[in-house]
Amino acid sequence: MDREEKVTEVREVRGTAAVKEETVGSSVLVARIIYFIFGVIIAFIALRFVLLLLGANQGSAFVDFIYGVSGVFVAPFYGMFNNTPTFGASVLDVSSIVAIVIYALVSWALVALVTLGTRNRADV
Repeated sequence: MDREEKVTEVREVRGTAAVKEETVGSSVLVARIIYFIFGVIIAFIALRFVLLLLGANQGSAFVDFIYGVSGVFVAPFYGMFNNTPTFGASVLDVSSIVAIVIYALVSWALVALVTLGTRNRADV
């Protein structure tokens, strides 16, 4: 018999005496972690897209940090189109848009795979 580890969350609503107890399966917990990790990756890529679109200066420490971190995740998608990012000039980086879509689809597919055996997938 396959047993799933249960994690219990207790939430208290202020102003009422009712306490709601919710049991969350380990697969739902893993799904939430997957969504969080891919959400952070997508946020970095979205910041990169906006900074490139606005022509942000790479000399700024924050901009350089965002370009460095997000560049790792966008690198596999370079060369798909004939545009390459020019730092300091306004660029529509299509590779970043493709990367956002692909990472969103991958996260959705991983969560669907992890929560395949759960009864209530709406908890994710």
